[in-house]
Amino acid sequence: MLGFLVAGLIIGALARLIKPGKQDLGLLATLGLGLVGSLIGGVIAQFFGTGDIWELNVIGFVLAVIAAVLLIGVAESVAGRNKSAG
Repeated sequence: MLGFLVAGLIIGALARLIKPGKQDLGLLATLGLGLVGSLIGGVIAQFFGTGDIWELNVIGFVLAVIAAVLLIGVAESVAGRNKSAG
């Protein structure tokens, strides 16, 4: 469980570094998006038969970072929409 949290934080941090511009996300949001990204990456890697969802492998890690970058973009657009509405 602790390893999953650490991996989620690393994936979220890498995604924030890759995503251009400044993200207005805190540590918990980074962790959450990294965890969701790691689950998505693990599921996709498992679908392609490159490993299990709970094991750390290169393809799953890369897919997790890509998923987290996309999730950060979605989170930014939702947050931006909420700021302009209020």
